[in-house]
Amino acid sequence: MATITFDTLELVNLLKVSGFPADQADAVVRVIAKSHDELVTKRDLQIEFAPLRADWVLVKWMLGIQMAGVMALVLKSFFPH
Repeated sequence: MATITFDTLELVNLLKVSGFPADQADAVVRVIAKSHDELVTKRDLQIEFAPLRADWVLVKWMLGIQMAGVMALVLKSFFPH
């Protein structure tokens, strides 16, 4: 998945300066770092949904051909020869 880098030591120090105890600041930064490991990027989604996109193109073509056939039948019913 996504890799987001940030200075964890700087964040720990910033939390300590703002009043967090050292162990709590460390725990908060670990949770943030762990959550970043599970992020999904736009590229991940493009790779995951590429087969669906190909299928969608096929469905659009099939629908277009079907609609053309229906329109031909409707026009034929109004203008019989």
